[in-house]
Amino acid sequence: MPRTTKHYRTMDRRMRDKLEALYNAGIPVKRIASELGYSFQAIYHELKRGYYIHRKSDWTEIRKYSADKAQLRAEISCTAKGAPLKLGNDRKFAAFVEDMVLKGYSPGAILLYIKDHKLTFQTKVCRGTLYNYISKGVFLRISNKNLLHQGKRKQRKETETVAKKLVNPKHSIENRPSEVALRTVFGHWEGDSVLGTNKKGETLLTLTERLTRCELIMKSPGKTAEDTVRMFNRLERRIGSVNFRKIFRSITFDNGTEFSNYRGIELSPYTGKQRTTVYYCHPYCSSERGSNENQNGFIRRFIPKGIPISNFSQDYILEVQRFINNYPRGIFAGECSSARFSRELQKLNINLTVFQKIS
Repeated sequence: MPRTTKHYRTMDRRMRDKLEALYNAGIPVKRIASELGYSFQAIYHELKRGYYIHRKSDWTEIRKYSADKAQLRAEISCTAKGAPLKLGNDRKFAAFVEDMVLKGYSPGAILLYIKDHKLTFQTKVCRGTLYNYISKGVFLRISNKNLLHQGKRKQRKETETVAKKLVNPKHSIENRPSEVALRTVFGHWEGDSVLGTNKKGETLLTLTERLTRCELIMKSPGKTAEDTVRMFNRLERRIGSVNFRKIFRSITFDNGTEFSNYRGIELSPYTGKQRTTVYYCHPYCSSERGSNENQNGFIRRFIPKGIPISNFSQDYILEVQRFINNYPRGIFAGECSSARFSRELQKLNINLTVFQKIS
């Protein structure tokens, strides 16, 4: 036999008035239940809510039901729904959460930070509960507006777009080795530009290593193909040609004009040899370099749109980069990207000072 779904009805004021009239007239409970369309257990439960002792003129007492009393108790119960706050009077925990959120940490990252640094508080909550407390305004100094996505994700708009021509079809992402998509091999990066304003001026060249999610942010004088090539030449000079080839095995870009000179990016001006391999995503498919897109959203917390990049010093940009690379990540069980990146350099017998030059 198919299972039947139970349907529950909340008793309103009108039904309570009927119950009062029937019960105080001496009608049996089972008959009242049949009359009102409830189970007799539900009627008994409701009677307990509104019982009171009525004293007659001969001073004898009898138990009756009051719809007014039952309605008042029901309304009070509705205002007290939900479990009590676990936060209690733990001001130390509340202040710690507020400070971390204002620094740029998400609720999940805060809990990973507490676990990794072995901090102890009276309060222990899960990630969902902490998000819920922030949404309900439990904390005084923070709200959803202080979170990266402000409590909601943008809905994708279904729009028709005209496909943009690839910079070079031979360098399409379709020709990229499968090991890159699997994230099993170190040294494959995703790249993009972060703009301050739509006008000409300084930009940020951002690179994200796919395996470790390590982020590299470089200040570029402009958004041209020549500027991009000069940035890679400067990076190679800083860490050495041999190390560059080991660390930057491939880079996947979008089809922006600043990345159109794939020959200049791939070819080393110092050795005359190929130093990396460039691939391009399909047009309008930013998800094909999703790690980099996600990191760019992180950068926007510290470098908002509409503000010229020239307003931010190199030291400030390095601080943003260090924050992202030392951010505890749930995908790595709380470990940060910089620790994983350092381990990969050790496997390649590359001195860790190279990482310091990058980061």
